[in-house]
Amino acid sequence: MNIPQLRKDLIRSKAIEIIESQPAGIRYSQLVKQIHVALPNIPLNMIHGNVWNLETKVPDRVAKPARGVYLAARYVEVRAAEPEPSTPTPTPEAEAQEEHFYQPFAEWLVNELEECTKAIPLGGNRFRDKWGTPDVIGVRAPRQSDIVKPPTEIVSAELKIDRASLIVAFGQACAYKLFSHRSYIVVPSESQEEDIARLDVLCRTLGVGLILFNAANPGSPDFEIRVRAARHEPDMFYVNKYMRLVEDELFA
Repeated sequence: MNIPQLRKDLIRSKAIEIIESQPAGIRYSQLVKQIHVALPNIPLNMIHGNVWNLETKVPDRVAKPARGVYLAARYVEVRAAEPEPSTPTPTPEAEAQEEHFYQPFAEWLVNELEECTKAIPLGGNRFRDKWGTPDVIGVRAPRQSDIVKPPTEIVSAELKIDRASLIVAFGQACAYKLFSHRSYIVVPSESQEEDIARLDVLCRTLGVGLILFNAANPGSPDFEIRVRAARHEPDMFYVNKYMRLVEDELFA
């Protein structure tokens, strides 16, 4: 067997081995990185050339359930056999745990992402509305030092630590666009790669921002932006309706 063919076989064999060790799936970039670590003498370009279409070369071993995500075919069959989970109702304990992240995220919005000049934790049922209340809400107001004054913007965020509730959180973040110029969904970085990949596409399509974080450590959540929220014009009737409920806290 010639050397190029031997290298191709090594790459594919190692790729399949890595993919089959990841029941939740693995992203393309992570897969290439792990192969390169395991086979450092093989050029990176050659690894890319033999990995990008694995699901068509070995469909009995590898599947691609979402863009940029590889999953072992045997895990696809296991997932298909599992019953669809019902929409979970957050327990008081889970909600209390989520609340530990509200203030750190509010500070991150202001100091790191610089999307807001002020942000506050909210949560609960402050808006007394079936459309929901953001976990964190912020305002971006013109600063005195700004030469060109930008318009005031409202920024809302929905944070979830329950990885089974991601689609619910996404729906809530979309609803917040009714009264927010920018809306974010904040989800655990430990979520399944397939779920994150789908959220990524949905967020880019609908203009919702996507943030990943370490849901196991409120003291060091390591917020990381995946998709920045697109600005849009909300309905000013609803903007004023809801902002009156937090006027003293947010605009003081």
